[in-house]
Amino acid sequence: MAWWVLIIRLCLAVLCGGVIGSEREAEGKPSGVRTQMLVCLGSCLFLVTGQRMHLAPGEVPDLPRLAAGVITGVGFLGAGTIIRYGSSIIGLTSAASIWITAAIGVAIGAGAYDLALLSTVFTVLVLRSLLPGMPRRAKKRVQPTEEDADSPLA
Repeated sequence: MAWWVLIIRLCLAVLCGGVIGSEREAEGKPSGVRTQMLVCLGSCLFLVTGQRMHLAPGEVPDLPRLAAGVITGVGFLGAGTIIRYGSSIIGLTSAASIWITAAIGVAIGAGAYDLALLSTVFTVLVLRSLLPGMPRRAKKRVQPTEEDADSPLA
């Protein structure tokens, strides 16, 4: 793989992660620009590194296995953003955005630029609820309940 292809892939990963992270940060969510950029870049790097591994003659890298490992590992990262707050659960969308950002990084690392760019656009549209037929999201404040007083988060 040529060095300029590596640069394009890594730069595109940072760019796509940054676009998604900018939307998250504008909404005041915990997974902002740096988090999303690093997740996308790291996912891309795993795939690119897998493609460059020195294997025995005739062997090919097992990229689907690498991608599965990345997505599973990022699932644990996303799980850290999910918090139970009384009877509500917050952070699910942030976790999902981390997961899709990793998938976009994998697509870039595999050379599927068109798929990655289209998925980035769709992700931002979904996060902004701008897809046709989707209701605009209402801003809701979570009201603490009495059982929240015993919560370590209170």
